[in-house]
Amino acid sequence: MAAGATGPSRPDEASGPPLQYSLLLEYLVGEKRGPRQARAFDPAALGGLPAPVKSPEQKMVERALESCTFKAALACVGGFVLGGAFGIFTAGIDTNVGFDPKDPYRTPTAREVLKDMGQRGISYAKNFAIVGAMFSCTECLVESYRGKSDWKNSVMSGCITGGAIGFRAGLKAGVLGCGGFAAFSAVIDYYLR
Repeated sequence: MAAGATGPSRPDEASGPPLQYSLLLEYLVGEKRGPRQARAFDPAALGGLPAPVKSPEQKMVERALESCTFKAALACVGGFVLGGAFGIFTAGIDTNVGFDPKDPYRTPTAREVLKDMGQRGISYAKNFAIVGAMFSCTECLVESYRGKSDWKNSVMSGCITGGAIGFRAGLKAGVLGCGGFAAFSAVIDYYLR
């Protein structure tokens, strides 16, 4: 009676006409359904955050950034910068920087100290760059070969890198370098993952 005049008597009348499931099914399993692959990769269809479809240029940039060449170059540059900073730091705390063994009582000039710091920084930078590039390149190649991304990749590449560096001094040094780099890589990978 008065309930119809003041408001809806049923809750579904307030939301509009009832949903017709047969119309909805046409879009899900009927002839109006869209291509399956477009919906399969859409995270929004599964309740995830929607993401726009990537353009060919974005895919090309992603492939370039994920290539072994780029990773090795990035590790080389990063190793050079880190090694240079480390070399300058160690030269700054070394008491023998600018020291002349022919005249041990002479105080070195600022130019001699800075020159020695620069030489040590460049030396460390080159070494760190080579090690970083070797490790990164071998890790990427091992990961590409195995088809997996896990802790074993870094251990194997650490062994390869350490062994390659150590074999210049002999077989025993190569084996120790392989074991040392592999253990260090395993510890670092354990803490970073």
